[in-house]
Amino acid sequence: MLLPAVPAGSISGEDLPAAKRLAPAIGTAERPLGPARWKHISPRDFYRAVLEDIPHPVRGLIGFGSNLLLAHGDPVRGRAALAALDFYAHADLFMNPTAALADIVLPVASCFESQSLKIGFEISADAQSHVQLRQAIVAPPGEARSDIDIVLGLAARLGLGEHFWNGDVDAAYRHQLGPSGITLEQLRAQPAGLRKPLTTQHAKHAVHDDKGNPRGFPTPSRKVEFWSETFLDHGYSAMPDFVEPSIGPVARPDLAASFPLILTCAKPSLFCQTQHRALPSLRKRALDPEIELNPATASARGIGNGDWVDVRTPAGGMRARARFSDQLDPRVVVGEHGWWQGCDELGVGGDDPFGPDGTNFNLTVDASIRDPVSGTPSHRSNLCEVRPVRE
Repeated sequence: MLLPAVPAGSISGEDLPAAKRLAPAIGTAERPLGPARWKHISPRDFYRAVLEDIPHPVRGLIGFGSNLLLAHGDPVRGRAALAALDFYAHADLFMNPTAALADIVLPVASCFESQSLKIGFEISADAQSHVQLRQAIVAPPGEARSDIDIVLGLAARLGLGEHFWNGDVDAAYRHQLGPSGITLEQLRAQPAGLRKPLTTQHAKHAVHDDKGNPRGFPTPSRKVEFWSETFLDHGYSAMPDFVEPSIGPVARPDLAASFPLILTCAKPSLFCQTQHRALPSLRKRALDPEIELNPATASARGIGNGDWVDVRTPAGGMRARARFSDQLDPRVVVGEHGWWQGCDELGVGGDDPFGPDGTNFNLTVDASIRDPVSGTPSHRSNLCEVRPVRE
C-alpha cells in the first residue's frame, strides 16, 4: 500500500538548475531503465569509469559509512579502482577494508552524538505521519561531525553556501519542515515527536480527473500492464519471461562438469550487512561464516558438519564452515556475504577480503554476468564445487 507522506522541502540540491544540467549518470546509455535513471551508479560501472575512463574519467570519491568492497561483487577490481583515484575521502565510525584505501578518513558523530530529522516512518499509516527530531545525548568526541554537517560544510567551502544555508544545519531543517507546518522549535520541545494528520487514499486509479474519467494507474496506458511498451521502446522484451541463468547447469554444462553445485547466498540474521562482527555479544553466536549444504552432498565429498570447506566457482573462491541442512536440495549450497572483521575480545582474527583463502563471498561472484535491465551481478546464481580444507 502506498502511504501518503508529510509535505517536506528538499535539501539535497537535486532541484537546483545546475544539478539539472548535469550529464546523465554513468550507466544510463547501457541501461536507461536501471539505477542510473535515478542517478544511482552501479559499482562495476564506477570501476570502469575510474580504470578505463568510460564513458568519461572519474577522479574523486567521497564515501559515507559504506563498505563498497565487501558489499558488492568484483572486490579486487574495486580495490584497484579506489587505489587509482586522485582523491578519496571516507567518513565513517569504524575502519573497514574500503575506508583503508582512502586518502583521508573523517570521523563521524554517531546517532547518540548528533541530531537528525526524520519525517515519516514508513511502517504504517500512523508511523508515516510521525515527525521527530532525534536530539544528541552527548557531544561528539574530538573533531567528529555528523554526515549532514560535513555535506553542508563542504558545500559552503566549495562556494555553494548560498544554496545550502551557508552550512547551517538548523536552517536546512527549517526549510525541510516548512511545508509541513511543524517548526524545529516545536520538535525540540517534544522529543517524542509530533504527528501531521494524513489521509490514505485507496483505489487511487479510480479517482476521476477534471473530465470525469478514471485517472487509472501511473503507467503509459493508465492500465495494469502485462505488455510493457516502455520495455519494448528500450529494446527489452515487452512481456516478462524466464531466462536461464548465464552460468548454470543448463546454460553451461561444460562448467557444471567441474562445478556441479548451484551456489546462492543469504544474509546472516545476527549481523547487518558487513557490520557488527566485532561485537562479542553477537560474534560468540556465530564465530565463522557458514556454507549450508545437504548432508548427502557433504558425505559424498568427505565433509563433516562444522568442517572448514573451500568453495570454488569459475570466478574465485572463499572458505567457510560447513553446516548441514537436510531441508536443502542436494544440488544447492548457500553461502553468507559480509565476512572480513575480527573480534579481539574473542580472539578471532580478521581475514584478507581479497585473498582466495579468505571468507569474502563476493570473490565467488562473476560480476561481468549482469542483469540487462538493472546491471546487477548474479549474486545468487552460480556454479561451484565444495571440498574439505586439508591443512
